[in-house]
Amino acid sequence: SAVLRDVDLDLAPGTTTAFIGSTGSGKTTLVNLLPRLLDVTDGRVTVDGVDVRDLDPHELREAVATVPQKAFLFSGTIASTLRHGRQDADDGELWAALEAAQASGFVQALDDGLDHEVDQGGVNYSGGQRQRLAIARALVRRAGVYVFDDSFSALDFATDARLRAGLPEATGGATVVIVAQRVASIRGAEQIVVLDEGRVVGVGTHHDLMETCPTYEEIVLSQLSVEEAA
Repeated sequence: SAVLRDVDLDLAPGTTTAFIGSTGSGKTTLVNLLPRLLDVTDGRVTVDGVDVRDLDPHELREAVATVPQKAFLFSGTIASTLRHGRQDADDGELWAALEAAQASGFVQALDDGLDHEVDQGGVNYSGGQRQRLAIARALVRRAGVYVFDDSFSALDFATDARLRAGLPEATGGATVVIVAQRVASIRGAEQIVVLDEGRVVGVGTHHDLMETCPTYEEIVLSQLSVEEAA
């Protein structure tokens, strides 16, 4: 049976669209349609009006930068890791991406900075540091669409907030898509899409959804009590 049904969404340049819903609601499946990690069995997904299946795969990969929940880093240095995003990026661009990804502080603290070694998989960094390096690598790319698939989950609330505040500038007017578990990560999104068992049950701003979408209100309330306990 279909994992997603009756989805009809517009993602506008320069705006952030966030997807939230319980585990298994279809969030990752939906965003994986953009870079064609999956293809639709019915309907279509378009970038700038062109069906993604009609785009050259290389062109599509250039257009969409994805940061998965579990970021994988190749062995090399921090500089070579970030330049996987774009080979001709200069050091200034690398530092700007690290700054936006809230990673410049820990990289500056390393003796050899950008030349510091990265082990295969990035195992010589903490989970939060790996995620921030993967976000910086995506920002170096200069894509038209950035997909952050639960990429902020290993960050504390303050780092998450600073990173999101700088994203519009760092992504330079691109379309930003965020898959999140935490409401705090997406409250400011222009469009929040609430998924439940593969169906869209609400679309709107945080404020709209608190008034119109019981599923969203439930998620918010359950998280408030957890935050208060923490």
